[in-house]
Amino acid sequence: MPFARRLAAHGDRLALLTPDGDLSYRDLAERVTATAGRLGPVRRLVLLAGANRTDALVTYLAALSAGHPVLLVPGDNDTTIRSLAQAYAPDVVARPGADGTWTLDERHPETAHTLHPDLALLLSTSGSTGSPKLVRLSHDGLQANAESIATYLGIDDTDRAATTLPMHYCYGLSVLHSHLLRGAGLILTERSVSDAAFWDEFRAARGTSLAGVPYTFDLLDRAGFEHMPLPHLRRVTQAGGRLAPERVTRYAELGRRSGWELFVMYGQTEATARMAYLPPHLAAERPETIGVPIPGGSFRLQPVDGHGPDVGELVYSGPNVMLGYADSPAALALGRTVRELHTGDLARHTPDGLYEIVGRRSRFAKILGLRVDPQQVETLLRSHQVTAYCTGDGEALAVAALAEGGDATRIRRLIARQCGLPARAIRVRVLPELPRLATGKPDYEAVRRLTRPEPDAPEESSTDGDLGRLFAEILDRPDATDDSTFVSLGGDSLCYVEMSLRLEETLGHLPTDWHTRTIGELRTLAAPTTRRPHGQGRHDEPQTPQARRTAGPLRALRRWTSPQAWRTRRTLETGIALRAVGIVLIVGSHIQLFSIKGFAHILIGVAGYNFARFQLNDAARRERVRHLWRSIARIAVPSMVWITGAVVLTDFYDPANAVLLNSLLSQGNDRFDWAYWFVEALVYYLVALAVLLAVPRLDRLERRYAFGVPLALMGLALVGRYDLLGLASARPQLSPSVVFWLFALGWAAARADTVRQRALLSAVLLLTVPGLFQDQPLRTALVVAGLGLLIWVPTLPSVGPLSALAGVLASSSLFIYLTHYQVYPYLQDSFPLTALFASLALGVGYAAVVTRATRRLRRAM
Repeated sequence: MPFARRLAAHGDRLALLTPDGDLSYRDLAERVTATAGRLGPVRRLVLLAGANRTDALVTYLAALSAGHPVLLVPGDNDTTIRSLAQAYAPDVVARPGADGTWTLDERHPETAHTLHPDLALLLSTSGSTGSPKLVRLSHDGLQANAESIATYLGIDDTDRAATTLPMHYCYGLSVLHSHLLRGAGLILTERSVSDAAFWDEFRAARGTSLAGVPYTFDLLDRAGFEHMPLPHLRRVTQAGGRLAPERVTRYAELGRRSGWELFVMYGQTEATARMAYLPPHLAAERPETIGVPIPGGSFRLQPVDGHGPDVGELVYSGPNVMLGYADSPAALALGRTVRELHTGDLARHTPDGLYEIVGRRSRFAKILGLRVDPQQVETLLRSHQVTAYCTGDGEALAVAALAEGGDATRIRRLIARQCGLPARAIRVRVLPELPRLATGKPDYEAVRRLTRPEPDAPEESSTDGDLGRLFAEILDRPDATDDSTFVSLGGDSLCYVEMSLRLEETLGHLPTDWHTRTIGELRTLAAPTTRRPHGQGRHDEPQTPQARRTAGPLRALRRWTSPQAWRTRRTLETGIALRAVGIVLIVGSHIQLFSIKGFAHILIGVAGYNFARFQLNDAARRERVRHLWRSIARIAVPSMVWITGAVVLTDFYDPANAVLLNSLLSQGNDRFDWAYWFVEALVYYLVALAVLLAVPRLDRLERRYAFGVPLALMGLALVGRYDLLGLASARPQLSPSVVFWLFALGWAAARADTVRQRALLSAVLLLTVPGLFQDQPLRTALVVAGLGLLIWVPTLPSVGPLSALAGVLASSSLFIYLTHYQVYPYLQDSFPLTALFASLALGVGYAAVVTRATRRLRRAM
C-alpha cells in the first residue's frame, strides 16, 4: 500500500491531532514501522478491532504497509469480534485488553491461511451483525479510490479532517485513506458531533473537513450547526444513504453563505468506498441526483424487466471494484471474481449527464400480490414530514417511524391510500429513535423485528390502563394508541390544562415536554403505586362510565379537602398559573374589587407561547393547518354564539361584536363595544398565521428557523406597537395591530432554548412595554414581570388543591372572559364579591357546555 509506506515523506507535518497529544507524520511512520516489525515478515491475517484511536490506526497502517490482510471489525462489539474470529481463525487479533491497553494476540506464529497476493482488506457490509459474508478489497483498489477521492475533493496537506464516522465503516475509512495520502491532518476523536466537546476539539485543531451520513446531519441540526462559527471549514461530505433533496439544498445554501462546499457522494463497500459525487455547484440545483462517476470510474444502465427504457440497474466499473465476496477462510485464496459491480440500485441518466437513483431493485416486496417499493414509501412519508424506514416482511409492510412525525394510525392511512394496501398489511411502530447500524445506516432487520406483534397479542391495540382512558376522555379520541401523543391527537391549549393536571396526578411527576411524548412513554414514568392492571381501579372508585361521571365531583372535593392533598407537593406550569391568576384579576378589576390591570396583555403573550407549543408541531403542513383551523373554530364559534346572544338581548354591544369585527369596523370608544378585543385579536392572529403556514415555503421557513421566525415577526410587529403606519384605533392598547408583538414574543419564548435567547427576549420586553400604558407604571411593571416569568421560569411550586383550582380556572379562562360581562354589572354595586364568584362559576359552566357540545358534534361527524 503506497500511501501507508510513504508516511515519512510528509516529514514533520501533523498527522494526528488527538486529545492525548499530536503526532507528526515522521513520528507516525516510526510507530507504524515498529508495529509492522512485531507483525513479522510472513503475511498473516490480522483481525483488527477498529476504533478512532491512535493504537488502532497505527496497527492498521502497519499491516497494510507490510502486506498483511486486515479483517476490520467494529471495536465496540465483543459479540461480532468473537463471531468473526471463530469464523475466520485470524493469525493475529489486535484489540484493547481488559485494562484498555492495546494488545496484539498472536494466535499463529506464521499463518493458518492461503492468502491471495492482491488481498488487502476484508470489510463487512452488514454493520455489527457478525455475518461471515465479507467484501474482499485489493491493495490497488484501496490506493486508487483514495487517490480518486482526494482528487475530486481537492484535499491537500493543509487539510484537517475529523473522524466523525467509525473506522470499520468504508466511508469512515476512506476519510483516513484520502487524507493520509495527501499528507493532511486527522483530528482523531471518538466523540459525537452532538457533543459540545467535539466542536471545541474541531475548532482548536482548525478543522477543515466534516463527513457524515444522513443521521449525522440530524445530529448537526440538533447541535445548531448552522449557527456555529467554524472559520476554517472548507468542505462537508455526505454519503451512506440518501439525504432528502430539500436538506441537500439547505446545506448547500448554508455552505455557500458560510464559505464551505457540500459534496454529496454515492458508494458501496463493494466499491471500496466511492463511485460517484455531485459537484458542489450543482448541489442546490440538482439535489435529487448522485452526480457523476468519480475519476477513473464509469457507469452503465442494465435494463430491468418492468421498467421503461430510461431506467435500469446501475452497474459500475473501475479499479476500486472489489475482488469478490468471502464467506469462509477458503475464499481468502481467491483472486478477482468480480469485474464490474451490479449495485442493485435502479437509476436513470439525466439529459445533463448526471445519474439519479430512482429505487432499489432488491428491496421490492410482494405483499398480498402487490409489488411495493419500500424506498418509494419512505419518500412518500418524507413528503408528509414523516421520517421512516420501510421494508417488506412476508405478507406485510414493516414501517418504523420517528415519533415526531405523527401517530401510527395516520401513517398507516397515508400508506394504505397511496399504495393500495389494506391497513391490516401495514405494521407501523413509532419510535423515539430509528434503528441504525453502527455505520448510521438503516437497520432493516431491526425494523422487521420491532414491528412484529407479540405472540398471542393483537397487532394494534388501543391504549389500555388509566392513561389510555384519560386521553380518550379528555380529547375524545378513543382511537388513541400507545404511539399517540397529546399533540398528534389534536390537543390544544383549551384542553391542555385539564390533561396536564390529571396526568400529574396519575404520574406523580410530569416532564415539561409531556405533550410531545407518546402515551407509552408516559406510562413508563408512572410511579409504581399508580400502575394498575387494565380494569382495576382504586377500591373506592366506581368502574362504570356513568358512575365515574357521577362520582367525579365528589372525588375532586374529597381530594381538595383532604390533609394529604395539602401535603402533596406539585408543580404548576407558569402558563397555567398566569391564565388562572390573570382571569381572576381581570374580572375583579372590572368589578372594581381592586385595580390590578395588565393581565390581558400578559395572556396575549401566553397565547403566543401556547400557539408555538401546540400548533407548530412536527406534523405535515396540511395536518398542521387543519389542526389550526379546528382550534380557531373552538375559540371563534362559542365566542360568536355567546356574543350574538348579548347583542340581541342587551343594548350594550354593536352588531360588529357578534362577528368579531369590532376592532376593524368600529371607531367608537364605548366601554362595552371594546369588551371582546382580546378574543378578536387572538382570532385575527390565528387566522392570519393559518393562511401563512398553508404556503409550503413559509411552512418550511418556520420549521428551519424555529426561533428566528417569531423573532423576526416580533421585530416587524414593533411597527404596529408604535403605530408607525397609523393603524391603531381609538383605544390603541387594545388594537390587534398594536399588541401583536406580545403574541410574537410569547411564541419566541416557547422556542427559546438558550440563556442568550431568553436574555434577548427579556431585553426586548424591558425596552418595548414602557409607554404602552400611559401613566400606569404598575400596569407596565406587571406585564414585564408576568412575561418575564413566562420566559425564564417554566414551572412553579404548588400543592394539589391549588393546582386543581388553577386548572379549572385556566381551562375555563376564555369562557369566563366571554361571559362575565353579562354577570357582574348587575351585582357589582351591592354584592361585588358575589359578582366575582358568580362570574367565575358561569364561565366554568359555559366551558363545560361547550366541551360537551364539541365532543358530540365530533362524534356525529
